[in-house]
Amino acid sequence: MTTQTIPGGTFTLADHLTLNRVGYGAMQLAGPGVFGPPADRAAAVAVLREAVALGVNHIDTADFYGPYVTNEIIREALHPYPADVHVVTKVGAVRDAEGHWVLSREPDQLRRQVEQNLEHLGLDRLDVVNLRVGGLESPEPGSLAPQFTELARMRDEGLISHLGVSTVTAEQVAEAQTIAPVVGVQNMYNIANRSDDMLIDSLAAQGIAYVPYFPLGGFSPLQSAELNAVAARLGSTPAAVAQAWLLRRSPNILLIPGTSSVAHLRENVAAAGLTLPDDEIAVLDAIGA
Repeated sequence: MTTQTIPGGTFTLADHLTLNRVGYGAMQLAGPGVFGPPADRAAAVAVLREAVALGVNHIDTADFYGPYVTNEIIREALHPYPADVHVVTKVGAVRDAEGHWVLSREPDQLRRQVEQNLEHLGLDRLDVVNLRVGGLESPEPGSLAPQFTELARMRDEGLISHLGVSTVTAEQVAEAQTIAPVVGVQNMYNIANRSDDMLIDSLAAQGIAYVPYFPLGGFSPLQSAELNAVAARLGSTPAAVAQAWLLRRSPNILLIPGTSSVAHLRENVAAAGLTLPDDEIAVLDAIGA
């Protein structure tokens, strides 16, 4: 079992699925470019074990990180998994021999990806599987019904407990909900990229989690004089302030900051306890306005 209660509180996605709002994204445990093995596998294992020791019970991953590498490291570090630790994975892409991200969304391909996640994580059932629909940073229009229907079928078979969607529009979320319950949406969102504001509020009203990826800008790091100034006034870092702002933004927002460093992991968890004064929140809110 996890040993500490961490700042930020919890959010309940479904019966028997309550997550601390500060989780951990395992993408950086793979090698450069999220491809191949890490330089120090023991250090990667140590990060995961420290995350759980700190109270993190939401581990976000995908079998295409590595590929397979990250899930195999998670299994080495945490299996048999504590009862309150939940692994959330995603399907909809694979990696080719050169490390390129290749879309893989036919129903039979998705089934194989679920089976591979089960195998590499050492699980009989996946807690949550997100169907990744759009590109790397933004949604793409179109129906997700054939793909989500296949995942719903695997849910009915007992291979998956809960379903989510990733890189989607509000219309695609609504379409998925006509097929099976959606417990979470994982889209790109941060203090400067606020296109999902209305979607976040809608999901909050429905009790559905919103998990922002690239909370610090991702491959194009946030460049904000205002964010830097607030961090300096608070004696903190821009990363900590940006994450604290996300937690304040809406109670259904869950964070999954990633790192391959134990020290950085501890900083990310501590950031959830940062108090943002109202005047500084007003400055931060204006960044993405």
